[in-house]
Order: sequence, then C-alpha cells, then structure tokens
Amino acid sequence: LWTEAAELGSTTAHADMGIAYYNGWGVAQDKAKGMCCWESAAMQGHATTRHTLGIFEFDGGNYDRAVRHLLISAKMGLKESLNEIKELFVNGHIAKAQFAEGLKGYQDAVEEMKSSDRE
Repeated sequence: LWTEAAELGSTTAHADMGIAYYNGWGVAQDKAKGMCCWESAAMQGHATTRHTLGIFEFDGGNYDRAVRHLLISAKMGLKESLNEIKELFVNGHIAKAQFAEGLKGYQDAVEEMKSSDRE
C-alpha cells in the first residue's frame, strides 16, 4: 500500500517506505533505497524527513548539506530542526548568521501557521 500511496504523491508513504527499506522492516534491507525514498519525501515537502536527512548528513561528515536540510525543515516550522541548528551554533559548527536564518525562518513559519480563530 505504501508504494501505491507514494505513487499517488503521499510524502508520508515515501517517508515510511524509507524507514522500512533503511531498517529492513518487512522488506529486504536496502539503505540506499531507503535514503532515496527519504530524499523523495523531503523534496516533496516532508519536514521530518528533511530533518532526518540533515542528521544523517551531519553524522556522515557532510556538514554543509546537513545545515541546508536543517535550515529548510526549520523554515517549515519543525522545532526539532531549530533545536539542532541551535546546538550546531553553540558547538561552533555554524555561523551566527546561519543560526539567525534558522531562527527567523522557524519564527516566520510558526507565525504563518497561527490562525486568528485559535486565539
């Protein structure tokens, strides 16, 4: 069903397929295919998957790619990504300007998601 849902454009299906392939849950383990599924979900706007890719890139030593992924997901309103960006800044891995970009992007996303009906 995930394959069918992914073909219909479900970013969550792509993300779930990535988890299944990467970990070998219910399918033969294929880390490359799992990463490909995650990249597809991220490119289609799945913020959590974008964050996950940022973590994997950082762990693999690809710091520039990691920061780009985390900035994008923070700008989509994912607090976990903002927290990672903050940690990278505190530990001297990114510049103050990159931290500021992530913080502003996150704040803008949160503000945009607010509804006058909820207040």
